[in-house]
Amino acid sequence: MYTLARELLFKLSPETSHELSIDLIGAGGRLGLNKLLTKQPLSLPVSVMGLEFPNPVGLAAGLDKNGDAIDGFSQLGFGFVEIGTVTPRPQPGNPKPRLFRLPEAEGVINRMGFNNYGVDHLLARVKAAKYKGVLGINIGKNFDTPVENAVDDYLLCLDKVYQHASYVTVNVSSPNTPGLRSLQFGDSLKQLLEALHRRQEDLTEQYGKRVPLAIKIAPDMSDEETIQVANALLNAEMDAVIATNTTLSRDGVEGLEYATEAGGLSGAPVRDKSTHIVRVLSEELKGRMPIIAVGGITEGKHAAEKIQAGASLVQIYSGFIYKGPALIREAVDAIAALPK
Repeated sequence: MYTLARELLFKLSPETSHELSIDLIGAGGRLGLNKLLTKQPLSLPVSVMGLEFPNPVGLAAGLDKNGDAIDGFSQLGFGFVEIGTVTPRPQPGNPKPRLFRLPEAEGVINRMGFNNYGVDHLLARVKAAKYKGVLGINIGKNFDTPVENAVDDYLLCLDKVYQHASYVTVNVSSPNTPGLRSLQFGDSLKQLLEALHRRQEDLTEQYGKRVPLAIKIAPDMSDEETIQVANALLNAEMDAVIATNTTLSRDGVEGLEYATEAGGLSGAPVRDKSTHIVRVLSEELKGRMPIIAVGGITEGKHAAEKIQAGASLVQIYSGFIYKGPALIREAVDAIAALPK
């Protein structure tokens, strides 16, 4: 059924297709129909960050930026759902066109630029949702907030989403907001992490519950840079690392239509880069911090590869666009089949 739906959706522009899909998934969720569209995955519970997940396969941030289809996505069998990236104020994002399919490579290039309706809209959608499972909320900075003031945006978002999220992801790795990736390194990263940790402690006391913080990093770092980031996260007592965001590399898509478009590349072409970062992180962290792996999962075996590389959870983004809901169960099955 999804193959036919994809054929129709792919006749539309990528962004129109995306918006229509969110509308349809959201409507199906409100009607309780989405659970009928695909076989539900097996129960494969896992405990990560002090949270209980019914299975280790989640929806990555970016597909549902505003939280408009939380119930719809959860009914498709995801073990957890991450929404966002959301910013303090609404913003339109970059000029269109800004989303490009590379079907020959099962890839997607986007330069969306954190287009979203703002954190207050997202919170209204979270409150309206019936979903009671694990919900991640991914936060970022507004495009016109100077990088030196980025901490203020992250803290504002953290304050607002804290009591409504199962965990909060801090996005410092999108290539589509000028200067954002500089926050992954050196003193900028140290200051951001320290500020986040202090605020997390304050909010824990205020609300009587500790909401884990995950940091999402880029795939375009050297092994040495990845190790430095891993140690910075440990020193700041962060709760998890998400590896990885989209890549600026065009390896594997050379010569394809749209390959030279600016933006971050996701899907199958980023798989090996992402998995390598997971391995480097795993070797350095040695189980002291969980890794959530995302990037290039278009078949169940790719999810299993991420787990074997050291991840505790995986997330799907572009693979869902190309393969549909059946990929969720396939990924869970492949992970379940791994030797214990």
